[in-house]
Amino acid sequence: MRPRAGIIPLALLALMLSASACSVRYDRSAPRAAASTSGYPMICGNPALRGEVVGEVPGGITGCGIDNAVRLHEVSGVQLSTGAVVDCPTARAFQTWVDRGMTPAVGRQGGGVQSIRITASYACRTRNHRAGARISEHGRGKAIDVSGYRLHDGTQITVLDDWGSGRNGRALRQMHRAACGPFGTVLGPESDRFHLDHFHFDTARHRNGPYCR
Repeated sequence: MRPRAGIIPLALLALMLSASACSVRYDRSAPRAAASTSGYPMICGNPALRGEVVGEVPGGITGCGIDNAVRLHEVSGVQLSTGAVVDCPTARAFQTWVDRGMTPAVGRQGGGVQSIRITASYACRTRNHRAGARISEHGRGKAIDVSGYRLHDGTQITVLDDWGSGRNGRALRQMHRAACGPFGTVLGPESDRFHLDHFHFDTARHRNGPYCR
């Protein structure tokens, strides 16, 4: 029995749909938008970075200031305890560290990382607040300090209390190592007395490669 004109046999229709589906191409290299928990818009052209565009930040002393600053509130779905004012290269380096350093180090412990405690970002000052010292990378919007993080189950881990102690201490060391590369300078509790309670990350580039202690 012949099908009536204008009606496509079911077998032929299924074959056509299958061929159409096979012709679709997905770009697996394209960045995936992280699920935002804060509601802030995307910044720095990166869907994993959420916050606000600040623009030019004039410096109070020579050498300070940022040409195109952002205030970062969320990275790959992880909230920051306070908005971090940095430039976009520093924001992107921080995302690399969160994705490749912090997240793997914590794993599924406590449901994973909910928020990161930020203790410093942009500040027009000298290094370690010492008189006569060079301008800190904080004064250029190229630095961010992390003192700890909170898990989804409410557990608080801090550099001051947990560095060198058990599972959390091992995770912190792993994070510290992972920051070396994405950041040009990485300082922690074993670098000097100024960093006993936090990690300092900055995107300054050094002639002999990253400086990590």
